Amino acid sequence: MSVVTKTPAAQDHSLRLLNGSAKAWFFTAVAGQLMFVFHILYFYGGSTIRGDFAAWNEVLYHGIISGDTMGNVALGIHLLLAAVITLGGPIQLMPWIQKNMRQFHRWNGRVYVVTAIIISLSGLYIIFARGAVVGPFMGAGNTLNALMIIVCAVMTMYFAMNRRLDVHRRWALRLFLAVSGVWFFRVGFGLWILIHQGAPGHTDAFDGPFDIFLAFGHTLIPIAILELYLRVKDKGKPIFRKAMTLGLVLLTALMAGGIFMATIIFWLPGS
Repeated sequence: MSVVTKTPAAQDHSLRLLNGSAKAWFFTAVAGQLMFVFHILYFYGGSTIRGDFAAWNEVLYHGIISGDTMGNVALGIHLLLAAVITLGGPIQLMPWIQKNMRQFHRWNGRVYVVTAIIISLSGLYIIFARGAVVGPFMGAGNTLNALMIIVCAVMTMYFAMNRRLDVHRRWALRLFLAVSGVWFFRVGFGLWILIHQGAPGHTDAFDGPFDIFLAFGHTLIPIAILELYLRVKDKGKPIFRKAMTLGLVLLTALMAGGIFMATIIFWLPGS
């Protein structure tokens, strides 16, 4: 009796497929995040240049509040640094940058980590000083997201400083996804509307079943998928890698639909 084993070629083929699907997901996400950056710069940046801070109150539940100087400063920092970190994350993860522009990669990484922590702390200040935005579930979900960002940022920098680069890269991926939580929330909301042609389970108070799911899911689901991807990539058999490849292709298609709807609903001028 002979034992049939998978050849290295079969292993490499499944790994190439998995890596290709991960790249397709990443570049689709980057395209969507560029739309988010455009919105931040066009709307918040443009209104800041014009001195029209009242425009922020048209789209924010807790916008500019007269007399709340610290809260207004925290909000401004939180919003305007979002463009910096949303641009910096994809650049930081590009292998060509890591290999050929190492000094830039190091300094961009430091800026990225510090910015992530500042944004998280300003977000926590807004939540606890002004009250949870649109209800306790969103407040709890956003608090979880901020704490996750801080933990991932600290761990990313710790392993970089200790030259444990393989572990560092994994924490950097977790940080990228955690930082993208606000973006995932909007993409998830857009996808839900696209699928249902409406928003069942959503309420104006953001306390419906779907609201509660998304309040925590926008942080936990991407991280969970990343952990599964890393384990399948490291130790999975070819059949599991191919299954993960199909899963990422499906997720990429769904995310593209969510990006399309989020762009129309949230990010285009006049939306």
